Amino acid sequence: MWMLFAVLSSIFAALTSILAKVGIEGVNSNLATAVRTVVVLIMAWGMVFLTGGQSGLSSIGKKSWLFLILSGLATGASWLCYYKALQMGDASKVVPIDKMSVVITLILAFVFLHESVTPKTVLGCVLIGAGTLLMVV
Repeated sequence: MWMLFAVLSSIFAALTSILAKVGIEGVNSNLATAVRTVVVLIMAWGMVFLTGGQSGLSSIGKKSWLFLILSGLATGASWLCYYKALQMGDASKVVPIDKMSVVITLILAFVFLHESVTPKTVLGCVLIGAGTLLMVV
């Protein structure tokens, strides 16, 4: 089931880029990010209440709060940079560079989460990096 959600995520991420590129025309990139964030906020809380998840709010531990807040700050910084890059550059070049986050995530997962690295993941990272370079130069 996780694979289905991962595929849907990639489809929605692609739509996000194309819709954002059209929508950001003539709009301050920070303002556009704020509008998008409000929509995401309403949608996320809507899902929490729709599924009854709000009861778990009080059981979130301090460590989880800290890392969820840090993750939120990283997301905000990513979105601000992404929208500025998307406003200034071609979506076909900005998006592949943004997706280099896959390679960076694998490296960080190895260093900080001690996840295993296999020859297959190293090859995948190299191919993603090479493919990104080919697309943007």
